[in-house]
Amino acid sequence: MRDGGRLPVELIRSKRDGEALSADELRGFIAGVTDGSIPDYQVAAMLMAIYFRGMTDGELAAWADAMVRSGDVLDLSAIARAKVDKHSTGGVGDKISIPLAPAVAACGVAVPMVSGRGLGHTGGTLDKLESIPGFRVDLDVARFTALVGELGVCLIGQTSRVAPADKRLYALRDVTGTIESIPLIASSIMSKKLAEGIDGLVLDCKVGTGAFMKDAERARALCTAIRAIGHAAGKRVTCVLTDMDAPIGKAVGNALEIAESIDVMRGGGPADTRELTVVLGGEMLCLAGVAATADEGQARIAHALDDGSALAVFRRVVAAQGGNPEVCERTAEVLPQAAHRVPVLAPRDGVIAAVDAEDVGMAALVLGAGRRTKDDVIDPGAGIVLAAGLGDRVRAGQPLAELHHNLGPDDPRVAAARGRFLGAIHLAETAPPPRTTRILEIMRS
Repeated sequence: MRDGGRLPVELIRSKRDGEALSADELRGFIAGVTDGSIPDYQVAAMLMAIYFRGMTDGELAAWADAMVRSGDVLDLSAIARAKVDKHSTGGVGDKISIPLAPAVAACGVAVPMVSGRGLGHTGGTLDKLESIPGFRVDLDVARFTALVGELGVCLIGQTSRVAPADKRLYALRDVTGTIESIPLIASSIMSKKLAEGIDGLVLDCKVGTGAFMKDAERARALCTAIRAIGHAAGKRVTCVLTDMDAPIGKAVGNALEIAESIDVMRGGGPADTRELTVVLGGEMLCLAGVAATADEGQARIAHALDDGSALAVFRRVVAAQGGNPEVCERTAEVLPQAAHRVPVLAPRDGVIAAVDAEDVGMAALVLGAGRRTKDDVIDPGAGIVLAAGLGDRVRAGQPLAELHHNLGPDDPRVAAARGRFLGAIHLAETAPPPRTTRILEIMRS
């Protein structure tokens, strides 16, 4: 096979040596990835060359565009509303998409949301939604499009026909040590989002101990790459850097996070969960052109949460996607509940100076709330509910959290999860500086 007149090995060699590849060459390479004509070992070699040499903006735009066009691109042009999505790089307790999408839809913007599953210490939106009895995320494209038009929002998983090149590239990145490449991360995210037929995107880029991006510098680099791809595709992209040094909200675990999301859509919920919903939603309304300023957008989202209109949209979405809509009223009765609830007590007096979000996520995973491999089965009722957070002064013996699980009372995983959680809590004599917001920075188009 030849790509742009050159063999794949020649393209790999050129990229290895720091040369820029043409758009035609990159499109040809991605075509070979998609149809399988380029073998894994050559695809892996190209990924490693990109990892070390990076990509120019032109290369990145062509690579991402080829990934988008490797499969179906949804045509949502018949939907009159502006179409804006939000993507999160993943975090512990990150249930924001669940109250956010209905709130934005309630404000007149369509949200065609294709989400992912959790792997490792971060939970996936699809897994949370599937904890609602009957809720289906495997709808076909026709039904997805119809619901976005009718309700303003639909939440499904990636189909085999959307950005198929990304599936093969991601699987190889996972086993070749190239996951961390900024161009490869950015093109993976944007290939799926641009295939949704959106007009704009808000990226929630997590930064901190519980995030993939541990520092703000790399987070900004990722945002810059994502915005460059969006600009080349004629889409507006806003990036919001948010603090992921501690879990979001109080609930970590699938059904537990659905319950917390419903609280937010009732006008309540933890302050940080509401703040992220309001700020990200405000940015989405600005991109859609239905709010002139971020402040106006935030006020409209806050109103949708407080007056019940976001919850009303969510109720219709749950019913349309096969779930039990009474989850909105009888939340605790409808959602799966763990058989056992085990308190974790403070070992001594002190102030909670830090909470390692990744360790909290791993503790929840041990209880059954997450996956170590893609084939693991999640327990929807398992998880952790925090009873104290950053800056709180606690006494010895005071509850720090409650472990929810369906394991046996003597199962060693319960003790392991308790130990992991306690290791995540750092007690000090003095309180840390108060954290008033999770918003670190906003990068607008």
